[in-house]
Amino acid sequence: MTTLIINIKELLQVENTPKKMVAGKDMKVLPTIKNAFLLINDDCIIDFGQMKDLSEITSDQLIDATGKIVLPTWCDSHTHIVYAGNREQEFVDRINGLTYEEIAKNGGGILNSAKKLQNTSEEELYKQSAKRVEEVMKLGTGAVEIKSGYGLTKEAELKMLRVIKKLNEVYPITIKATFLGAHALPLEYKNNKVGYLNEVIHEILPIVAQEHLAEFIDIFCETGYFSVEDTEKLLQAAANYGLKPKIHVNQFTAIGGVQAGIKFNALSVDHLEEMRIEDIEALKNSNTMPIALPSCSYFLSIPYTPARKMIDAGLPLALATDYNPGSTPSGNMNFVVSTACIKMKMTPEEAINAATINAAYAMGLEKTHGSICKGKKANFIITKEIPSYYFLPYSFGNNHIEKVYINGKLI
Repeated sequence: MTTLIINIKELLQVENTPKKMVAGKDMKVLPTIKNAFLLINDDCIIDFGQMKDLSEITSDQLIDATGKIVLPTWCDSHTHIVYAGNREQEFVDRINGLTYEEIAKNGGGILNSAKKLQNTSEEELYKQSAKRVEEVMKLGTGAVEIKSGYGLTKEAELKMLRVIKKLNEVYPITIKATFLGAHALPLEYKNNKVGYLNEVIHEILPIVAQEHLAEFIDIFCETGYFSVEDTEKLLQAAANYGLKPKIHVNQFTAIGGVQAGIKFNALSVDHLEEMRIEDIEALKNSNTMPIALPSCSYFLSIPYTPARKMIDAGLPLALATDYNPGSTPSGNMNFVVSTACIKMKMTPEEAINAATINAAYAMGLEKTHGSICKGKKANFIITKEIPSYYFLPYSFGNNHIEKVYINGKLI
């Protein structure tokens, strides 16, 4: 089935040849076509250009986008969407003065989510998670990465990964799975980190690889959680099974996690609220994508990733939601793009690049997602009538999306 969209006020993120990513000064450039058309066939983009160059085409469906902007769907490259229940009480605890670390020491945080998930059936966990997937699709997200890590037992981690696999099979959105068994220490391993890490490596990882339940490996490399040495031990083991690293680093402290990620050719290093000069220098000339999670900083009232310093140093940057019950109970990429502009001083062009083409790279999807390009997936957003694409981050409290297409189908 062919669909032709005409009279598009502005078609964003167009390219004739797919780029891997954009970095540094190039992030300020957002290729667009004004008064444009877009032609798709089934789930694939087959043509686009200016209206004046449109020859007569017979299509099964014609959409007039007068006054509206079309852009690729968001790619959300860091989420924890599969979880059970919520942590609204901890939200109130933080308002009353407790820190994220204090809540964790009191049995809250990740351990709280793990306990709930362990006691939730796979069917119920799928049902809760499916609602969130449907929600983010309507908000314009066309590809998403989902981590395990709220299981912290062999059975519960595998349960999470099976749910992620089922979501990918049922929904049109592209879903990438990450095994995050080393997210925190379970209570029974409180004083035996080596024992738990060995269980992750020798008991769970082989099953994850054998059943093809994840493409990526992750670890929370942070003071009080897992050290750089722990990180390298896990990443080495995962490399033997062909799992590529996407790791949590530099959220509260900078301890060398960035360098460990680069050493093992990580696809991305994520969070980066605390960045030293040596961390920025290490990322130069690497293939590792830095990912910022501004809605996490917003929710926890912690520093924002120093995007300006990083981009001005020539680095690329991707944006993601970190959708999870404890530090970001939201999968709204529109809010992430706005927050990046408002709080991190990214330009609208930089933020859109970071949430599309660079975020696609951060999931290994740069050949199929993240831009309007012939041969790529027909994943795009049609906005309501708005003055310009600047209006998207500017008018941050409103929903400017009229339609979302994923794999060529209206969501």
